[in-house]
Amino acid sequence: MDTIGRRKFLAGSAALLASAAAGARAQQAAVPQVKAQRLIAVEEAFAPPRYFEEYLKIARRIDTPVSRYLKMYYEKPAVVRQLSDFDVRLADMDEYAVDMEVVSITAPGVQAFGAELGSELAMLANDMLAEQVAARPTRFAGLAAVAPQSPDAAAREIERAMTTLGLSGVIINSHTHGAFLDDPGYAPIFEAAVAFDAPLYLHPTFPPDAMLEPYNDYGMMGALWGFQAECSLHAVRMIMSGVFDRYPRLRVVLGHMGEGIPYWLGRLDNRYQNIRRRGGFDALGITPLQRLPSEYFQSNFYLSTSGMNDHAVLNYCVERLGAERVMFAIDYPYERTEEAVTFIRTSSLTPEQLSRVTHLNAQALFHIAPADHPSAQG
Repeated sequence: MDTIGRRKFLAGSAALLASAAAGARAQQAAVPQVKAQRLIAVEEAFAPPRYFEEYLKIARRIDTPVSRYLKMYYEKPAVVRQLSDFDVRLADMDEYAVDMEVVSITAPGVQAFGAELGSELAMLANDMLAEQVAARPTRFAGLAAVAPQSPDAAAREIERAMTTLGLSGVIINSHTHGAFLDDPGYAPIFEAAVAFDAPLYLHPTFPPDAMLEPYNDYGMMGALWGFQAECSLHAVRMIMSGVFDRYPRLRVVLGHMGEGIPYWLGRLDNRYQNIRRRGGFDALGITPLQRLPSEYFQSNFYLSTSGMNDHAVLNYCVERLGAERVMFAIDYPYERTEEAVTFIRTSSLTPEQLSRVTHLNAQALFHIAPADHPSAQG
């Protein structure tokens, strides 16, 4: 190699090395910036010991894909400890610098039981959760379980949870014995949620019997696919039935980046308008809405990242709906805290967007005190 060629080679190598070093420094600088963000995880599961006992009574009596799915988790002492022991949970949070969790009863919730047992288990879970929140108010907030099997009792429990117990919202594990919340009989639940400013976290469950059979193959009945299919159906039923025209102040949270609905919003509007133009509302039983379907999703729904540690999906949801509609979640203990935290810490969101996703949205929606507020100092 001649002298000029050698010089060009060395100069080029030096430039490449300098560029790589600058990139590495930039990446390292980004991590502390993200670590400084308060981290509130909003879909974190728990249940009292009796909850597992009641479900195992059913699961051991009948052999179905769903019962085998439940036994896969609820017969494992380690999983039960993670779900019921808050000291175990707290150690996991501390290890990965999760500042706070919004905790709620694990799926399938209390809805598989009769109205009396379901209501009893909901109150038991809420009392346990409220005790933990009161003991560690800077680390935990809670969403109340209710039993829609008895809508009036569920409404009373929302009032108790949001006043006496000091919880931050409500979780409903989707359909109740095959009935969805668009049923007018559930009106007391919506009325109480609006009256007591209780956000409603709509968490998936197994598809109802009427649609379950095709999901029983290949392990598809649960989180692999059935949960998403069931919960997205539920949310769209709520929109299309006019729930948000009747309760415009109702706020609903969907996990798992919106259960696939953000990708489908344009299609919902397109088909709705197409059917309206063709005069097909009466023939197809469509409820005339005051707005387009996507507009309700953009104004009444929030998303969490639970179990969806995919930067491309996060970026799409933030761009489609705005950073003010997305919240960080882990889906503990079914997902690994380390993976979820690494995912959000390495995102390409702007500092302002990141602040919203990691904590500001959760603080506003669930009435959680800011970290610098005296009530958050312990």
